Amino acid sequence: MTPLRQLFSLLILTIFLVQCGTSPKGDSAFFEILIKADQKTYTPLDTLHLAVLTKLTLKADSIQWSAQSHSMGTVQVEGETLSLNDWPMGNHKLQALVYTTEGPKKISKEFTVVAAQKPELYTYTILERFPHDINAYTQGLEFDGDDLYESTGQYGQSSLRKLDLIQGKVLRNEPLDHSFFAEGLTVFDNKIIQLTWRENTGLVYNKETLELIDQFQYDKSLQGWGLCNDGTLLYKSDGTQKIWRIDPKTYKELGYIEVYTDKLKIDQINELEWVDGKIYANIYQKDAIAIVDPQSGAVEGVINLKGLQKEVTQHQKLDVLNGIAYNGIPGELFITGKNWDQIFKLKVDKKQ
Repeated sequence: MTPLRQLFSLLILTIFLVQCGTSPKGDSAFFEILIKADQKTYTPLDTLHLAVLTKLTLKADSIQWSAQSHSMGTVQVEGETLSLNDWPMGNHKLQALVYTTEGPKKISKEFTVVAAQKPELYTYTILERFPHDINAYTQGLEFDGDDLYESTGQYGQSSLRKLDLIQGKVLRNEPLDHSFFAEGLTVFDNKIIQLTWRENTGLVYNKETLELIDQFQYDKSLQGWGLCNDGTLLYKSDGTQKIWRIDPKTYKELGYIEVYTDKLKIDQINELEWVDGKIYANIYQKDAIAIVDPQSGAVEGVINLKGLQKEVTQHQKLDVLNGIAYNGIPGELFITGKNWDQIFKLKVDKKQ
């Protein structure tokens, strides 16, 4: 067959496919979802007004709307409006099943929900300073009553520690296997749960003896970064904008939230701490802690910790802020970092 005849045959085939309701581009060749007053992002205060644009001659007899959320599942939409009240932050998907004389056509459109309000800004005052092992590559820090536990990282140097805060002494030190790079930790009931970075493994210890009693594998989360709990669930960061909810009995992931301000997503979520109903999330390589709503993922506040790293001994191994502990006194936090020689007790206040 000559090139001219091949081109003519391909043209005839394309026309035939379109007329028969089958297009190389799929159902989106016939219809497109429109959001009236279309925006780049939306907030939980918005209501989406939906419509379907007909792109070819095929007509829509009726439309069945639904929306998919990473934490809410599939939601059926009544009519042509979708209220975003109580919707979590992040990317979601609208779906329309368009019924026609040539069968149903399924089309979709993604949309992003961000926080409705700007985060409040917080500043800090140093109340006390406590000595800290300058060789500790701190990955997690958490109080259990008066006891303070720490997870330190690096291959060949990772450990689980129990600390004497006042004197800066290591009371117990349990080294990890050299194949593990330790990350965040949390104390839950009579156990200490510790993450590893890229090894896809969580480690479970007896709180009193620091004996390793169990291990578990991550599910869909990419890596292990930070960890905290609310007394019912565990919350795990993986280095993205996601914070995963985990069942503390089975260690199965139950879903996640995505962390967003009113403008953008916040990724590289690292060390986590549960503080009075909120998740305090350290942003890796930033002198800041985000105060996150654990239900929606909205950033409600940002603690600016700029200048704190300059208060410690400056040396070659000195690295970023990483370590948040809360002892139950409102407005106070204990903060340290990787290879910092001090733990700071801070008073945190809204910026005036």
